[in-house]
Amino acid sequence: MVNYFFKKLGILLLSLLVVATLTFFLMHAIPGDPFTQEKAIPQEILHAMQKHYGLDKPLIVQYFDYMQGLCKFDLGPSFKYQGRTVNEIIKEGFPVSLCLGLEALFISLSLGILFGSLSASRQGKWQDRSTMFIAIFGLSMPSFLLATFLQYGLAMKLDLFPVARWGTFQQSILPALSLAALPTAFIARLLRTSMIEVLHQDYIQTAKSKGLSPSWILYKHVFRNALLPVASYLGPLTASILTGSFAVEKIFGIPGLGQWFVLSITNRDYTVIMGTTLFYSVILMITVFLVDLLYSWIDPRISSSTKGVNS
Repeated sequence: MVNYFFKKLGILLLSLLVVATLTFFLMHAIPGDPFTQEKAIPQEILHAMQKHYGLDKPLIVQYFDYMQGLCKFDLGPSFKYQGRTVNEIIKEGFPVSLCLGLEALFISLSLGILFGSLSASRQGKWQDRSTMFIAIFGLSMPSFLLATFLQYGLAMKLDLFPVARWGTFQQSILPALSLAALPTAFIARLLRTSMIEVLHQDYIQTAKSKGLSPSWILYKHVFRNALLPVASYLGPLTASILTGSFAVEKIFGIPGLGQWFVLSITNRDYTVIMGTTLFYSVILMITVFLVDLLYSWIDPRISSSTKGVNS
């Protein structure tokens, strides 16, 4: 298990280096710059600004300066917001996206596991057909479109929830539901398929022949093995939800990290684009790393098979 941990940690650090390098050079390959968007700036002022931000240096020197800053957890200053750093922007926006994401993640896991297990245990019956219909609807409905419908129907027409903004629990319900719809449907279908497959295994038939109750069989024998595919999906799901949905945050006027990312692209604020992209990558890789460890804990054969391959 220890060797498995350090191997995954090494892959994570190498992946972060690759992402940081690619993001840096791709940003500098884009035509234009953040200083010449709307008005014509005199060349003297433009050169002074480029010198101030170190953009007059050779590209390879800028790269090593940027990597040196990353080693100190310094993502640099914002080009468009004077006196603000990328670290400050992330520190301001991420807690909002985190709160919204945790709420959406709780809804996704709770409803997804509930619908998936209900559908699998009632295979072919009306409960199965109903939950799978809801799941297909959730998979086919984009989050930004669902957010618009919820905002119009439940907030504007029925006046059950606030239309937009952020600050209270009520204001978080509609955006959380919008974010949770697709992963809820995916988890429900994934768990249903996995549980049905496990239910047809020989050891489940043996447990039934011993006279064990169906609820005990589901809890003790089916659930742990059926959750493996769901656990593998938790990494990218957690990262995508915790970092926020750009469209949903924009629709509901939520000052999360997703909205900052959209603004940075509009403003060509390269340091903010690179910083938020790298931050997203860190969240994604850490969650995938933790899920890999969870996966190996649920099924110890994974770490042991990795050890056997290495030997």
